[in-house]
Amino acid sequence: MKILYVTTISLTMNSFFKPHIKMLTDCGNTVDIACNFEDMPADGEYSDMGCVSHQIDFSRNPLSADNIKAYKQLKKVIMEGKYDIVHCHTPNASVITRLVCKSLRKTMGLKVYYTSHGFHFYKGAPILNWMVFYPVEKLCSYFTDKLITINNEDYLLAKNKLKAKENYYIPGVGIDTSKFQCKDSIQRKDLGISEDSFTILSVGELNANKNHQIVIKALAKLNNSKVHYVIAGEGDKKDYLLDLANNLGISKNVHLIGYRKDLPKIYRSCDLFCFPSIREGLGLAAIEAMACGLPVVAADNRGTRTFIKNGVNGFILRHDSEDEFANAIDSLLKYENLLKSMSLESEKSTGDYEIENILNRLKKVYNIN
Repeated sequence: MKILYVTTISLTMNSFFKPHIKMLTDCGNTVDIACNFEDMPADGEYSDMGCVSHQIDFSRNPLSADNIKAYKQLKKVIMEGKYDIVHCHTPNASVITRLVCKSLRKTMGLKVYYTSHGFHFYKGAPILNWMVFYPVEKLCSYFTDKLITINNEDYLLAKNKLKAKENYYIPGVGIDTSKFQCKDSIQRKDLGISEDSFTILSVGELNANKNHQIVIKALAKLNNSKVHYVIAGEGDKKDYLLDLANNLGISKNVHLIGYRKDLPKIYRSCDLFCFPSIREGLGLAAIEAMACGLPVVAADNRGTRTFIKNGVNGFILRHDSEDEFANAIDSLLKYENLLKSMSLESEKSTGDYEIENILNRLKKVYNIN
């Protein structure tokens, strides 16, 4: 088979899909990739696997005129490439891809697969999300051959309300747990933190949905100079978070360390993972942290409910309650036995998300024996 993988931006392609594409190429398929590579070139591993990279001028803003250009570019790539399957990911790219493929499915015998990494409409979502995103997804589902969802809530929603020919549940993109079982850790002093501190970590883009400010406010309530909060990621909320920490008098306890490629070592140097996102399809970073034995204090959403057992391997809290976050952190800070027991349970909880399990499920989608 000849397959095209499509995402909006190259960071997504480089971060998540190399194991998937390697499995497909190892099974004798040809796989190419298409996305916007302006911010980051394709990882060299893709060319090693024989993948051709196609620049498509997708914008993350669905209202951008660049998406009209992207539509035309992608249509040309698909027609000239004579693909058997186009597998799209991420909201904007997936809509454009399926609109392109709508007219090509019959003439080319093309199959369209879509992996949703979390619908924007869900139980408790703003009514505007249902008014805007649900009709678009409903329309596109009519010309989706296989729809893959990464949590149970989205799977049931897709099965009951959308019109894809087939629906599948695969719990995420998978993690290689062997990468997180090493005992190497970064020195806390390299993060600007003393070795005897209680260190909380979050990983994710600095945006409104990731909700890092609730943890900063919780730290201010704790008023404990030994508790430090490290955030790995970049985004437009950086200055806001720094200003908030400064205004609350805890700027020395909040550390924004940017995008990092040594996350396994950073996980191993911390005591607790905080995952305060308002909305998550699943939550790869939190699962990676659990593979390193970190309990997770998280906001309640359909993603975190998938892998966190409240009071067992972490706590699930209201996303807007700084008091709940402060109390949960304080409990794990004060009660060492609780921290240790949750740590052990975290490591036991990641088997379903192991990359081999995910690849085996993906083979079934592709009808690979």
